[in-house]
Formats: sequence, structure tokens, C-alpha cells
Amino acid sequence: MDAESRRVVITGLGVISPIGSSKTALADSLRNGRSGVGPLSVLPPNAVPVRYSGEVKDFTGSIGDFGSIPKEVSKNLRKALKVMCRECQMGVAAGQLALNDAEVAPGKVDPARIGVCFGSDYMVSSPEEFIEGFRHAKDEDGAFRFSLWPIRGMPQLFPLWLLKYLPNMPASHLGIYNDLRGPSNSLTLREATPNVCIMDAMNTIRYGRADAMLAGSTGTRLSTMKLMHCLQQEELAVTEDQDPSCVSRPFDKNRRGMVLGEGAGAVLLEELSHAQNRGATIYAEVLSASSVAAIAKNGVSDLRQAVRLALVAALQQAGLRPAQVHFVVANGLSTTTADREEALGIADVFGPNSVPVVAPKSFYGNLGAGSGMVELIIGILALLDGTLFPTLNYDSPDPECPVRVIRDGGIPSGDVFVSLSFNSQGQASAAVIRRVLAN
Repeated sequence: MDAESRRVVITGLGVISPIGSSKTALADSLRNGRSGVGPLSVLPPNAVPVRYSGEVKDFTGSIGDFGSIPKEVSKNLRKALKVMCRECQMGVAAGQLALNDAEVAPGKVDPARIGVCFGSDYMVSSPEEFIEGFRHAKDEDGAFRFSLWPIRGMPQLFPLWLLKYLPNMPASHLGIYNDLRGPSNSLTLREATPNVCIMDAMNTIRYGRADAMLAGSTGTRLSTMKLMHCLQQEELAVTEDQDPSCVSRPFDKNRRGMVLGEGAGAVLLEELSHAQNRGATIYAEVLSASSVAAIAKNGVSDLRQAVRLALVAALQQAGLRPAQVHFVVANGLSTTTADREEALGIADVFGPNSVPVVAPKSFYGNLGAGSGMVELIIGILALLDGTLFPTLNYDSPDPECPVRVIRDGGIPSGDVFVSLSFNSQGQASAAVIRRVLAN
């Protein structure tokens, strides 16, 4: 079969999120408007002005969080947990859950024909990794000396500490322990990452290099150093006089900034006949995916243009007109600037206040590179449910954001949606997903 005849479908879903770490729990939270935003607990109170976050409270990093997996895989993963930072653990867990959901285990498919493409944020070492080293690199007066670091300090580090923070490790762990011998790739485009992973995996299957690909992404904005970076660079919600569940307000006129969170998602993509031949459950079909970057002449990212270009490219590749898209899963950061630029980019393509828009970050904030994959899964769940999930806290429409945000449940989801993601550097990506049709 040539690339055009190899249809790509989704047969496995795995999620680790502040509002649920299973398809059922995720859908239940969305349906009942249950927010995952709560008090920030990763740093001491009053250490930073941020008070609220979207934390995955039920993820402990123990082997039980990785789902029901073969005994040998479980044994090997348990040994490897000590060389995974938290976001790596979440990514591997989401990947394992997707493989388990698709009923794919070592020996059940040709290992040479299944690969993995996994994305992440940049991973930053925890300061706690270096405490003992710092203590041993002091002179007799108790002052830290750089000259003592290589002699006394570095030997105190965990020998494999660097492996915990390499962004290619989620794909490596998933490939090694599940015997995925096909193409392997790791991507780091921050929030724009997930749909690029979908694009890479889809094209790998379409061009015959694999029959199945595990695509996923993991992220956090809650590690100590990343939180510090966000305080310096991002528009954050620092208010402390609100119900935490009301702080993340995408596209609302009274939004005050993004909420920081953590999470991961993964999907198994398969060539249609491969999935049918093994009797797999088919959730949806991937029609296209795009990736663009837009930088203005002054060197500043042009988010409106990036959003527009990503949407146009994805629709052109899918062979669809804007009117054939039934809803958009928006990036919806809840920042003044990004929401306005995103809304204008969506309106440029679909028309002002036309296509229904949902903003899942209203439930849990910005999960970094994990956001878009969780949101793509939310879009698929809406297709399966037949109705759109509401956007929380959209109380006062903003005239500067000309999009039709869905604030109540029960709106029919239709058959086709676009999932949109972008980062503050001007990179944007989109994926077009369709309810499965017979032919």
C-alpha cells in the first residue's frame, strides 16, 4: 500500500493527569466539572507567589501506577524507576497504560514493526540531587569551593543521576522494556510537542516503516527550577483570594494568568488493517497533523500567525474545509496575551465565534509538553461520548477573544475535531482527528 492508502487509527489511550489517570476517571471529571487545581504542595508555603497548581495527586511513581502489565515488563520497570525523574515516570506510565489499553504486549505483535515517538519538556535536575555534594565541597571555614567540587562533591552524586533527566529516556524505557524495535524518536518542543509526535508517528506508519507507533508526551511546570523559570518568563495566576478551581480561566475576560501543572498522555497509532486483523478496539482516525513556526521581524514569536498556519496546514493535508470541523480543542493557556492571539488565529481560519471551542486547561492548568496529548485524548473521549465537555470558568466573554467557547455540556461533538498546541517561542502544531468511518 502507498502512503495515501495507509489509514492510521488510534487503538490505545493512556493518561496521567490531575483529573484522572484512566479513560473512565478522566471522562467522569470532565462530565461533572471536577477541577484538578488545588493548593501548591511541591514547595514550602510562601516560598513563591504562586498558590495553586494542577498536581497529579494519585501518581506516586510506584509500579502500581503503570497499570496491569506483563510480569517480566513489571519486574524490569520496577528496577528502572530509580533512574527516572517524576515526569519521566509519568510518561512511561502513560505509555504503558496505552499499550495495555490496546492489548499490545511483547510477543503479541511483530516487534520490528512497532516503534515509539515520545516528547517531553526540557528536564531539569532537582537541586536535592546536589545537596550532599555541596556539603562535601566546603572548606574548613564552611564555605563552598568550586575547586573541591570535582574531588569531594561529584563523588557524592547518584552515579546514574544524569539518566534521570535525559529527555530521550521515556522513549528509551518504553522501547526497551516492551521490545519495541521499530523507529524511535524523542522530541522536545515544549507545549507544541504532542501533535508533532502524532505527525511523526502517523507519517512513519503511512510510509510503511512501521505498522504501529506509540506516541506520547510528558511534562511538568512544577519542578523547583522550572517553577522559577516560569516566574521569570510567564504570565502566571498568582492570586490567592479565589477558590482554586476558579483560577484557570481560558479566554475569559477576567483571566489572570496560567496555572502550572504536570501530566502525561500517550496513544497507540496503527495502520487500519493491522488493527482490524488483530481485533483491536478502534477509537478514532488520524487524518493529518502539522507543525509550524512563526517569528515576527522583531524576533518576537507571532502566535496568531503560528496558530493560523498550523490550522491551515492540518486542514489542507486532511482535505477538509473549515466548515467540516465540528470542534477545536484549544491550547487555552489562560494568559492575557496567548489567549487573545490564539483566539484571533482560530477566528482567521474558521470565522469569528463560529466553530465550537473547548479549553481543557480550565480543569488543570498547563501540563507543559504533556498538555496537548491529554487534550487530544479528551477530544477523542468527546467523540466517543457524543457530546462536548464544558470549559470551566468561562463566565465573561472577552471581546478580544472572538471564539465560541463551550461552557455547558450536552453540545453534540460531531465527527471531526482539531487539537491545537503551541509554545511561547512561536512553534505551533495541530492534529485532525475523525470518528472512525467504515471506508
